[in-house]
Amino acid sequence: MESKNILLVGVGGQGIVLASEIMSEFFKRQGYDVKKSEVHGMAQRGGIVSSHVRIGEKVYSPMIEKGNADIMLSFEKMEALRWLYYVKKDGVIVSSNVKMVPPIVSTGAFEYPEDVEERVLAERPDAKILDIVSALKELGNDKVTNVIMIGALSTMFDFEPEKWLEVIKEAVPKKVVDVNIKAFNKGRELMGK
Repeated sequence: MESKNILLVGVGGQGIVLASEIMSEFFKRQGYDVKKSEVHGMAQRGGIVSSHVRIGEKVYSPMIEKGNADIMLSFEKMEALRWLYYVKKDGVIVSSNVKMVPPIVSTGAFEYPEDVEERVLAERPDAKILDIVSALKELGNDKVTNVIMIGALSTMFDFEPEKWLEVIKEAVPKKVVDVNIKAFNKGRELMGK
């Protein structure tokens, strides 16, 4: 497999850090060199969180340069719009339809546009926007967006789903293993697998 740059973006509380840890561990177990970095912008208060995960035979830097992400997983739809410029022209964009209005909107200093999904698709008609809102309701747990997105990501690589699930089962608390398995499978289903 050639090197891949995977960008995860969203807001605090969506499990982006755990998702990047699961991905990193998964790819290490497959024999790849992995580097990752995270940026937390007031994450505990719904601030922006991004994680760069770089995988390949040999990776030297943890940071993805602008315009060089092969894959972007956006856990919140506005963040997909904000981070489009990081993705290669032929890169893959998968976004959640979840809307999490940041605290700055209540101050009046910023507006959250109603047509975010349309704007993403206008810029990148090939972007895939997943109905995570319905998936979370169906699963009965609003804390598994991250594992749904890992399930979606897994469809882009030729590894058995069970190998991903091994890492997920070790990474999440025992009491939520079952819902996370369902979330992973839901992510694959939403991608048509």
